[in-house]
Amino acid sequence: SRGLCRSIMSAQEQPQAQPPAPAAATASEAAELDAANRYEAVVPHWFYCKVTDSRERWIPFSTQDSERLEEAHGSGRDKEDLVVPTSGGRYDVHLKKRQRVAVYWEEEVSEVRRCTWFYKGDKDNKYIPYSETFSEELEEAYMIAVTLDEWKKRLESPSREIIILHNPKLMVHYHPVATSDDWGSTPTEQGRPRTVKRGVENIAAEIPNGEPLQIDHLVFVVHGIGPACDIRFRSIIQCVNDFRNVSLSMLQAHFKKAQEQQQIGRVEFLPVNWHSSLHSTGVDVDLERITLPSINRLRHFINDTILDVFFYNSSTYCQTIVDTVASEMNRLYQLFLQRNPLFKGGVSIAGHSLGSLILFDLLTNQKAAPEEDEHSEEGSRTTSSNRGIEEVKEILKKLELSEYCDVFEKEKMDRQALFLCTEKNLKEMGIPLGPRMKILHYISSKTEMQHGAEPGSPSQHDPDSTDDGKNCQYRDVGLGQVSANYPQLNYKPTIFFAFGSPIGMFLTVRGVKRINPNYSLPTCKGFFNIFHPFDPVAYRIEPMIVPDVEFEPMLLPHHKGRKRMHLELKEGLTRMSVDLKNNLLGSLRVAWQSFTRAPLPAVEAANTDAEAEAEASTEKQPDTKPDETPAAVKEEASLINVGRLNGGNRIDYVLQEKPIESFNEYLFALQGHLCYWESEDTVLLVLKEIYQTQGITLDQPLPGSQ
Repeated sequence: SRGLCRSIMSAQEQPQAQPPAPAAATASEAAELDAANRYEAVVPHWFYCKVTDSRERWIPFSTQDSERLEEAHGSGRDKEDLVVPTSGGRYDVHLKKRQRVAVYWEEEVSEVRRCTWFYKGDKDNKYIPYSETFSEELEEAYMIAVTLDEWKKRLESPSREIIILHNPKLMVHYHPVATSDDWGSTPTEQGRPRTVKRGVENIAAEIPNGEPLQIDHLVFVVHGIGPACDIRFRSIIQCVNDFRNVSLSMLQAHFKKAQEQQQIGRVEFLPVNWHSSLHSTGVDVDLERITLPSINRLRHFINDTILDVFFYNSSTYCQTIVDTVASEMNRLYQLFLQRNPLFKGGVSIAGHSLGSLILFDLLTNQKAAPEEDEHSEEGSRTTSSNRGIEEVKEILKKLELSEYCDVFEKEKMDRQALFLCTEKNLKEMGIPLGPRMKILHYISSKTEMQHGAEPGSPSQHDPDSTDDGKNCQYRDVGLGQVSANYPQLNYKPTIFFAFGSPIGMFLTVRGVKRINPNYSLPTCKGFFNIFHPFDPVAYRIEPMIVPDVEFEPMLLPHHKGRKRMHLELKEGLTRMSVDLKNNLLGSLRVAWQSFTRAPLPAVEAANTDAEAEAEASTEKQPDTKPDETPAAVKEEASLINVGRLNGGNRIDYVLQEKPIESFNEYLFALQGHLCYWESEDTVLLVLKEIYQTQGITLDQPLPGSQ
């Protein structure tokens, strides 16, 4: 290469006839000529090579990562194996080996290159960087050409391709048509020329924005069935990358004030993969042996994805799955703390599909710290005693003995104490014979029911359950779980997010008909169940806590601050059709009455008046408060008490479907289950709830949000 440049230089040193400068040339023209011949060194940018389906793609590092790599490169310590963290600390670049290595998960090592010169590729018109050594040769030749203002220079690349520098704006690359053979033919300039560019600023590369260095919160994301997580069959790593990128754009759009005041940095999302560990146990070989040869692709798909549900319901493989998920999250947490020693934020967990059920089962089997148990016991003593007194009042009310409530309250009589009462005790309390008999009969009948109950039923061990039979349906949420030794996590999650989750269905199938409103996860106080309206795998949680009240899930506000237009249009058209119908019926009735004018019997007249009043009220209803009613309904819906599972807040949140999705629910059902990774509305809810725990709110509250 040095010989090549020497030959170029020697060719340029030969005397050449220069056109005489015009006598009238001004000083400014001379300055422009000097500027044109002034050489400026090219600014390098660092790229890494991503291989997908045997196709290479060169992707630029962010500006801050590239500057960091260039600084390390310029430090003169290339001979050492310098390691530079990039991409928010998720990848390390080994400078000497020119390799990019994933930190938290397994991934093929990528080649890294310090790029200055590029040529346009054949297939997708993307620019491809030349090797570092050949780029140096091109740069040296370019420097000589600019300095001496001599162009039309030919260079030959290591792969015997021809590059010609016609002028600073036109540089081309030719593929060789003929290779050297016995006749000594050499590469020619034949073939389609490809553009050559110098410097990253001339190739219109999409250089990503750097990520804030400060990490406020860590979220582990667990995938569902199968190795693919979305409609494009991408891995959990790629899907979580999307989720993280959307979160960065949502932070810029909705937390701008907090970012400007340097109150917040970003949230880190890390994927947790359990599928590969499960299928590396040798079970795939066993399955292959018994799988029928017909419809091979479908059977392979079922073995690789849907069977994961059955694996989780097998005690052998359930243990493998929960061990993998818990140990992987603990490993990632420790590694993250090692790499981020100044991290003081919280940790949350998110699960998609079956992943959410795995996390729910893990969380229900966590043990709270002893000091927390003491606090909770002290707090619960007062609440349970109050609750016990209220239950006694309920019993007395049922027995039509409400007038004795004060007597029992004065004696601090809760349900358990009531069941220990004898006739003598009741007589000492001043209860007359008749009410005494009623109470004693009630106690004896309930005691018989308890003795006749099945072992382990709530009536035996739950003194707080009431007598009306409804609470007999309460079951421990761990009921029916596969028998496994559930590991403990090294941290207490702040919030648990479930995306497209079948938790409700699995609990019901296991025999849990109702969740006690007082139940909360032992170590995690927040729980959000987020789903798309057409997701076939998703089920609600709130109706299991409040079965007697029908109410809609909370509608997730659109990230741009309003309902999607087609939903507003649908509501508007519904309201309009009700108005038209009511007005039309009213007009027809008036016309008919004026036409007949016949006296009606008194009873019929009364009925007609009642109907008219009812219809008038229905007519008035949409007219009087067209805008206030939905708001009132929303407020009422958000105030529904759904127990302590999410700290008293709403649990079920439904996304707004896109306009195209509303045409056919069945067509978009699968997409509905896989849409969460790129859903801005989902990401914004996650960020809003996480930062709310730190006292940081959105710049502008979204309408319809809590």
